[in-house]
Amino acid sequence: MHDTGTGSTGNTAQPSRRTVLAATAGVTAALAAAGPAHAAAPDDSRLRALVSRMTLEEKVGQLFVMRVYGHSATAPDQADIDANLKEIGVRTAAELLAKYRVGGIIYFAWAHNTREPHQIADLSNGIQKASLELPRGLPVLISTDQEHGIVARVGKPATLFPGAMAVGAGGSRSDARTLGRIAGAELRAMGIRQDYSPVADVNVNPANPVIGVRSFGADPRAVSALVAAEVAGYQGSGVAATAKHFPGHGDTNVDSHTGFPTITHSRELWEKLDAPPFRAAIAAGIDSIMTAHLMVPALDDSGDPATLSRPILTGILRERLGYDGVVVTDSLGMEGVRSKYGDARVPVLALKAGVDQLLNPPDLDLAWNAVLTAVREGELTEARLDASILRVLRLKSKLGLFRSPYVGQGGVDRTVGTRAHLAAADRIAERTTTLLVNEGRLLPLSRRRYRRVLVVGADPASPSGTTGPPTGVLAGALTELGFTATALSTGTAPSAATIAKAVAAARDADAVVAATYNVTAGSAQKALVEQLVATGRPVVAVAIRNPYDVAQLPSAPACLAAYSWTDVELRSAARVIAGRVKPRGKLPVPVQRADDPEQVLYPVGYGLSY
Repeated sequence: MHDTGTGSTGNTAQPSRRTVLAATAGVTAALAAAGPAHAAAPDDSRLRALVSRMTLEEKVGQLFVMRVYGHSATAPDQADIDANLKEIGVRTAAELLAKYRVGGIIYFAWAHNTREPHQIADLSNGIQKASLELPRGLPVLISTDQEHGIVARVGKPATLFPGAMAVGAGGSRSDARTLGRIAGAELRAMGIRQDYSPVADVNVNPANPVIGVRSFGADPRAVSALVAAEVAGYQGSGVAATAKHFPGHGDTNVDSHTGFPTITHSRELWEKLDAPPFRAAIAAGIDSIMTAHLMVPALDDSGDPATLSRPILTGILRERLGYDGVVVTDSLGMEGVRSKYGDARVPVLALKAGVDQLLNPPDLDLAWNAVLTAVREGELTEARLDASILRVLRLKSKLGLFRSPYVGQGGVDRTVGTRAHLAAADRIAERTTTLLVNEGRLLPLSRRRYRRVLVVGADPASPSGTTGPPTGVLAGALTELGFTATALSTGTAPSAATIAKAVAAARDADAVVAATYNVTAGSAQKALVEQLVATGRPVVAVAIRNPYDVAQLPSAPACLAAYSWTDVELRSAARVIAGRVKPRGKLPVPVQRADDPEQVLYPVGYGLSY
């Protein structure tokens, strides 16, 4: 039977009590064999007993967290079946669990796992049922990347919050904790128990292509406080938080998805700059830490990525920092971890380095068999596997997966995207928008004087299932606030003809709002803003990703930083432009001068208000 129900049709149902009892019978029996069954989470002796009953193949499987295509655990669409067969050699999530006994599954929007909350809950239940019905079946740790801002796998109608750098601009630990608490509650209601968030990287490189606005900022003390607060929020809601990317990904100009970055920090600088947020996360009781696929010669001069480095993961993270929670790799499909060794060696070396969970290998069969062979041939001991499996089982136990692996549709209705949660996201966003330039007190924009507003600019693809496009969201929000706003998408690289069209449209408007996206010295976006200013119409530039755009736009009379192009941050920027709320954000990173990058144009903590 196809599992295609949605919240709108009301035909989604959580497993019946009979189904739940049948599916959990294997785990319950194993726990009972190790000692009396209690409602409380199994203690270590029972978990060790579970490990002792596993076959070697089951142990290997518990170490892997794998992607799988489809909205249903047993009846995905044919295109997703085809993708699974091509990439994994199985048809469905249920077959993946039966064949490889994986301990975790990661959700992606592109894998069609996250269509809408009721479907996500059904998928989670289907995955748990499929795993628990296997001999010695165990609950599955379901994870995703829900950082908010520009990286989120679960979109509307779930609540989407400002991203980390925006939260850094707000500077409120209370807001960070609230974000974690609400976001965690919504994930848990959908059966997702591990979130690969928060980002603990200290972003000190404006050219960083992979972290940037995903970081809380450039000040390690401020980042540490916000990381700890988000961890408390997430984990207080019963979701495992994950600090990433250890030992720190904030000072690189190479994307580890496509290359192999090197961090040149000295050991002393690493201790002062990169380590504090991870120390803070550990002190906050972080459940999991994700590794980085980059080289840090000052910490390990072998040339290996941190993910495969025993000196970094065991010597520093385990022994020096005293962390004994779950260590998960970043995706093993990324170039940063594949560039030195083949895909069969990477999982073995990661385990030898001290990793517990092997995330998303490009070829699961190859990776799974490589680990199995390494144990059989003596390169890895079974005891080494047991240590990691016990950490993973402890986390599953802490999260209540042995007691209550399933979620109910009523919990989705009561929790996900509620009016109160959406209002909280808006309130947090209002404290993040940062006003950097306001010549002649152009802002707040007068509705009487500047009623007709043209919104132009970049329209990058929606980052997290938000409405988009950004120009349309801004225009819609400004119209709701009493302006007559129209949108004209000009893109990230407008042609001369597109710029001319925008300039002509500006002459029929009273004011222009220009959404900019990572403007560089030679960017056509810069030329667009300059030619719009030359019309004599007041121009408000809104940086919808990196706040560094302001340095390239000296002609713009007003500049705001929104830190992302998600709806919640764009609506906040519109309210600031309209004067509905005062700008309160302060830069969490410095902005250097465009003509002299050694000089700071706007320091950390800078921000204007009305």
